[in-house]
Amino acid sequence: MKALILAAGYATRLYPLTKDYPKPLLKVGRRPIIDYIIDKISKIKDIDEIIVVTNSKFMPVFKKWASGLKTKKKIALVDDLTKSQAGRLGAIADMHFGITQNGIRDDLLVVGGDNLFDGALDDFLSFAKSKKKSPVIGAYDIKSKEEAKKYGVLKLNSANRIIDFKEKPKAPDSTLIAMCLYYFPAQRLGLIKEYLANKASKHDATGFYIDWLRSKKEVYGFVFNGRWYDIGHHDVYNQAKENFK
Repeated sequence: MKALILAAGYATRLYPLTKDYPKPLLKVGRRPIIDYIIDKISKIKDIDEIIVVTNSKFMPVFKKWASGLKTKKKIALVDDLTKSQAGRLGAIADMHFGITQNGIRDDLLVVGGDNLFDGALDDFLSFAKSKKKSPVIGAYDIKSKEEAKKYGVLKLNSANRIIDFKEKPKAPDSTLIAMCLYYFPAQRLGLIKEYLANKASKHDATGFYIDWLRSKKEVYGFVFNGRWYDIGHHDVYNQAKENFK
């Protein structure tokens, strides 16, 4: 199994902190956000390589970070060849770029480089493997419909299959939202290319891809407990610095 960390965004909503510095390397406590993700991935025996997709602007900073990283896993840095927000590929296209550039044909764990969450990945991956050839999405109960408006909102049936998904709905029916955490079995990786081939598809928000994907195949959700921070704004980053140490 491979792990892919999405770290190619330009995080304009966090300016000036991220104007010349990548969001995943901002510190929470004394460590970069991405280090907490690496720790969780490093504990999974089945994962033999961690691929970090970044961009041309921040590649030198990531190279410096990687040179001091302590993990037994192989680390690969991939430059998506963009240099600015205007030219960004988007999360789904970055996923595809990482897959094709590294010739990935294995099962794949994808994690957003700005996600902080409690809990290990073992239970998530055990659940995912029990679903055989089905993609699985990490989910979190944000316990507020007002907050849920900012995310992809999903509904699960009794078997935890996703039966409804809406990206940033104005009137959410649920407080269960999608984290930027995905498991794709090797047999389903080709569906990313198929989605991108559709000219009407939206490449930036992963929620649109998940909604499209569930119309093609069974997709399941695994609900995480504890804390979760999607660090996209200054207030969330400040909360994480205060509470996630």
